[in-house]
Amino acid sequence: MTADTAAGRAAELRGEGWQRLLAAARRRLERTGGNLDGTLTLQSPSEAERRVIIGITGGYRPGTAKRLTVHIDDLDQALRTSYGGGLLQTLGALDGPLRDRPAERARESSRRTQALETLASYSLDSEAWFTAWREALAADGTLTRLVRRGDDELPAQAVAVLERLIGQEAPIPLPVLAEWTTGDTKALVPGSPLATLVLRALALRTGERTVPRDRAGQRALWESAGAVPDDLASQVLVLNVRCTSGDTVSTWLNGAADLALPFRLTLHQLTTNPVIPEADDLYVCENPAVLRAAAAELGEHCPPLICTEGIPSAACRTLLSRATGRLHWRADFDWTGLRVTTSALTTYGAAPWRMSADDYTSALAARQSTHLTGPEAPSPWDPALTPLMADENRAIMEERLLPALLSDLRRAGHR
Repeated sequence: MTADTAAGRAAELRGEGWQRLLAAARRRLERTGGNLDGTLTLQSPSEAERRVIIGITGGYRPGTAKRLTVHIDDLDQALRTSYGGGLLQTLGALDGPLRDRPAERARESSRRTQALETLASYSLDSEAWFTAWREALAADGTLTRLVRRGDDELPAQAVAVLERLIGQEAPIPLPVLAEWTTGDTKALVPGSPLATLVLRALALRTGERTVPRDRAGQRALWESAGAVPDDLASQVLVLNVRCTSGDTVSTWLNGAADLALPFRLTLHQLTTNPVIPEADDLYVCENPAVLRAAAAELGEHCPPLICTEGIPSAACRTLLSRATGRLHWRADFDWTGLRVTTSALTTYGAAPWRMSADDYTSALAARQSTHLTGPEAPSPWDPALTPLMADENRAIMEERLLPALLSDLRRAGHR
């Protein structure tokens, strides 16, 4: 057969009369491992397709037919007679060898099972959030997609990142974390597959069901685990925090405290200056509205007050870890607030501040609350709080207790 003849036959087989029929044959043979039994059906055939099938079967088909059927072995024989090669040879010449999908599925299943077994072997699997993450990867098809892309090593890399973060005391810059765990400083850039996997795990660890879509929310999620995407963006808001050291940032803090001015510290400032809060008692609130009200109403008489602005940032945790006095901790009455408070009591030896079941009941009377969301959290400092909140199913923001909080701060400031 000359090259021109072969090219002409290939062009004919790629034409309208053959195209859909051969595409259907490829799908069928890949699915069945090359089995030539059975039939192929074309719905709403064109005139060119009708003529091709008449030529294959030798039987007339009216132009009004809505569907046409041909036996696969008849198609194979017709191709051998007219084009010099059977169906398998023809499909291979046109678009490459058939994929052995049954074998691929078996290999895919084996690799997926192996990846799951590997994840289940890590010590972190004793943690409920880790188990939930592992099971979610299998249930929603993520693991299957990773296996098909040849990225089934990513879950193990994600575990390496998580293990490095868990128990880490000092904040880690994200590029450094990526280099330590993968050898690639850019492996955890926003939107990367590995970053997405790790953030899903961190969201479950903090009690959230989903990863924030915005960059600020994702940055806060990284910081909640001690990874720092940006040491300038990581900040903590303070009021009347004083230091005895003579570095530049401590001098700024003392000057702001002299004027009762709220002050923002960055993680960069904290890591490049020996800032150590000097006070017997420091108060911690969650919402800036509380700190703003304390600055306006109490001024210089407010005791040192640190605002977490939600889940404490790396900057906030760094400052709190240096405090020499006792921390009095407040958060919103929601499940995240309870988890953050529990962590503070464990990490810093903090004392709960207006976080009892009685305080919650009093705040309910204000009738300004929303429905609780997310998984339930324990309240080890007051075991009655969690069941009470679950029964009421109401979340109460910290601002609802503002009069009581300001009263506490006023008394503490005049001691």
